[in-house]
Amino acid sequence: MADGEYAIELRGISKTFGSIKANRNINLNLKKGEILALLGENGSGKTTLMNMLSGIYAPDSGSIFVDGKKVSISSPEDSVRLGIGMVHQHFKLVEAFSCADNIWAGVLNKGILLKKDRYKEVEDFAAKFGFTVDAKKQVSLMSVSEKQTLEILKVLYNGARVIILDEPTAVLTIQETRKLFDVLRKMKEQGHSIIIITHKLNEVMEISDRVAVLRKGEYIDTVKTSETDEKKLTELMVGHKVDLNIERGELRKTTPLLEIRDLTIRGDEGSIAVEGLNFYIRGGEMLGVAGIAGSGQKELCEAIAGLRPVEKGSIVHKGKNIAGLSPKTIFAQGIAFSFIPEDRLGMGLAPSLSIVDNVILKKYKKGKGPFVDRKTGRKEAAAIVKDYEVVTPSIDTPVRRLSGGNVQKVLLGREINSSPNVIVTAYAVRGLDIHSSYMVYDILNEQKKKGVGILFVGEDLDVMMALCDKIMVMCHGRLMGVVHAAKTNKEELGLMMTGALDLTSKSGKTAGIASDSALTMEEWERGPEPAEEVDDDE
Repeated sequence: MADGEYAIELRGISKTFGSIKANRNINLNLKKGEILALLGENGSGKTTLMNMLSGIYAPDSGSIFVDGKKVSISSPEDSVRLGIGMVHQHFKLVEAFSCADNIWAGVLNKGILLKKDRYKEVEDFAAKFGFTVDAKKQVSLMSVSEKQTLEILKVLYNGARVIILDEPTAVLTIQETRKLFDVLRKMKEQGHSIIIITHKLNEVMEISDRVAVLRKGEYIDTVKTSETDEKKLTELMVGHKVDLNIERGELRKTTPLLEIRDLTIRGDEGSIAVEGLNFYIRGGEMLGVAGIAGSGQKELCEAIAGLRPVEKGSIVHKGKNIAGLSPKTIFAQGIAFSFIPEDRLGMGLAPSLSIVDNVILKKYKKGKGPFVDRKTGRKEAAAIVKDYEVVTPSIDTPVRRLSGGNVQKVLLGREINSSPNVIVTAYAVRGLDIHSSYMVYDILNEQKKKGVGILFVGEDLDVMMALCDKIMVMCHGRLMGVVHAAKTNKEELGLMMTGALDLTSKSGKTAGIASDSALTMEEWERGPEPAEEVDDDE
């Protein structure tokens, strides 16, 4: 390629944090008008490398070229002036500001006065790319997907010609992902250059022109997307062949551990988020929850965990109604319960605290006397780092400095090591690489064998059908039905997710469709009381 035809060139880039060599002599290039996927396991150095392009870090050695010219990027402002914008995996938003003011605050040379028409300007700008936003909405009231959309709009509004997206679809629905990809294709046609960091290999195959692979901080290879496949990419990432089959743990029928009865929950803005929901989970059973984002999954999980008030109904755990109780009260009653939220840094962990301190937070109130047992905390933190293969300089590193996947491993390890009998997990493998994802699946199956009941809120229907025993589908806060995972298909689940198929009707039929995978109405109405005698596979 002729000189100057590369939008970005990285030559001999290295970066070290203490004893961790995040990047070692990386050589990478991005062509003008292409979409380059950047792949690698968690901790392989992808985000660190891109943070040097965005001005957050400076390389220890090596050179950066933009449009064929050697440049020095020492701050995010330098990056913006060079036409480089990065959408980070962890949101960088002011919670108390509106959508428009978050965008406006990031515009260089904007002056000291806020424009009166900024709300309409932002909404009109978003509409050009196919996004629908409420420019006056406060960030603290936004869903995770709305925050992600805002982060993308911030970069677009600044007019970046090179855009770096770190796990951009991790919190988006299938429909939102398609819209984003349409936007990226339009930008590519207009000459923009895009780097997308993702662990979703199907998305890599769909959207990218080339794929660059990092492994343990080193550059491995760049291949044309049209000349590779998911299996080959996985082998490049991991360094050896990987079995991509998910094992479904054996279902052992026991008495229900968690029963949800006629549950109604309000959302953040006062509207009904979950209405009249009924379901149960037995010990040793994994119940998947499918639904388009915003169908009440978040509110359901938070209500079960005691983080959201219940408008009506009950949440019964081993005979005790815990609806409306605080997490502290639930814990004090001796209920062994673990919650792994979708917002891992905002709700799951304390970002500024170390791995050790985050582990201690789960158990410090169990201690006897006024002193915190740091010795045990350090021992447990070290075990999590080892068992879950967390890439970190030390157990004293603040979790906000870890990659998204490693943050999730810390949260998952802490919650599972607390020996729960019920686990509620929302998007457990979001942002994890293939190897780490399959590790999580194996861990959850091990918990099943121990008799733990698991509520698995997910977005990958293929994974859910392979991993879960049953799948509960929600649409606009209402239950559309519960089906046997081994007997359903994505078409049926999709119809239920959009509300076109409702299996909770007496006939079990909607729009002329009958399901052989659904629990019969007799099973459903009989409920969990005779659980020991019910054979769900009949």
